[in-house]
Amino acid sequence: MKILWVKSGGLVPLDHGGRIRSYQLARELARKHEVSLFTFYAEDPNDAHKELESVFARVIGIPLHIAPAQSAADLWAYARNLFSLRPYSQAKYCQPQVAARLREHLRKEKYDLILCDFLLTAAVIPWDVPCPKVLFTHNIEARIWERQVKVARNPIWKAVCYREYLCLSRMERHYIQRADCVLAVSETDRDFFAGFADPAKIHVIPTGVDVEYFHPVPNSEEPNTLVFTGSMDWLPNEDGIFWFVEQVLPRIRQQVPDVSLWVVGRRASAKLQELGKREPGVHVTGTVDDIRPYVARGSVCVVPLLVGGGTRIKIFEAMAMGKAVVSTTIGAEGLPVTSGENILLADQPAEFAQHITRLLRDRAERSTLGSAARQLVESKYSWRSVASVLGEVLSHTVKELAGTSSATC
Repeated sequence: MKILWVKSGGLVPLDHGGRIRSYQLARELARKHEVSLFTFYAEDPNDAHKELESVFARVIGIPLHIAPAQSAADLWAYARNLFSLRPYSQAKYCQPQVAARLREHLRKEKYDLILCDFLLTAAVIPWDVPCPKVLFTHNIEARIWERQVKVARNPIWKAVCYREYLCLSRMERHYIQRADCVLAVSETDRDFFAGFADPAKIHVIPTGVDVEYFHPVPNSEEPNTLVFTGSMDWLPNEDGIFWFVEQVLPRIRQQVPDVSLWVVGRRASAKLQELGKREPGVHVTGTVDDIRPYVARGSVCVVPLLVGGGTRIKIFEAMAMGKAVVSTTIGAEGLPVTSGENILLADQPAEFAQHITRLLRDRAERSTLGSAARQLVESKYSWRSVASVLGEVLSHTVKELAGTSSATC
């Protein structure tokens, strides 16, 4: 197959779950098919997209001038967007020149299939071109913002979240109905999309993990050490850490006074950095070159998300390293895991703290849980295995639509 992979937000650096998932699957797909990448993203002096030419048949990267988050220019752009029906998260990236450039490229090059990576990318796809179009979702976008409305305390931010939820809800329904094929990250997401689109065209492509890169490191664990990994500029991650430190950590300290928490991830806010300075035993690292040493030293990996969606790669990475994981139900939502067998789930602070305290005291239970976790991802969820499923779905979509008016771009 000749595939055009279209993605907003760029594909590198591999510093958050969405990019990691996209890169790994696209790279594996490119081993067997001719895959070209069309991507647009915030301009960066260290732009590394040209290096991807060794992976893909062709790379078309479009740097965009995008105002820094919460800057005066960003707030002004948000205010202007209020007069449209577009979600602001889409309006920032899906600029007119991107859509024009993509349409121009498709006039010159023919493809068997266009893969639209991420819902927001859909706004630049020329949906009238005659070939199969696949929408690759990473989560239920509207649901994330709906949950954010429920936990937001600031009334202005609550209003912002509610508007984004309404706009994304309309957008999500429109493009999922319009796509020839929809890829969901879990059965949970598939069932949601099936409520307003043909279930036959929705397929689950689960999260994967590099089981060779992430592997157990014997004798690296440090006593009573908790680890959280994730992009800290993603609000659900920050909210989850504050909930954990305020509601769960004090309960653990009653039983394990010397417990420590390492928060590992890029772009920690000033508010989160201040938390690390004032709260004993809480360490906020900011961006690191490699998360594996931090995960390896952890006794338990925690995922205290109250709002979220998406790939949950942080859980599979910890599991691949043989770590015991304690998560909220939302934190592990959609993953093929079983509480008590390869993970522990809890939603109330007392129960969350109880699980962690017991694991910190019982090395054998930590080891058993971590070994079962490693076995699960190693046997079923390597990137190569997941990409094989993706390739079959895309091939089936092309064959199914062959001979119709949408056969070839």
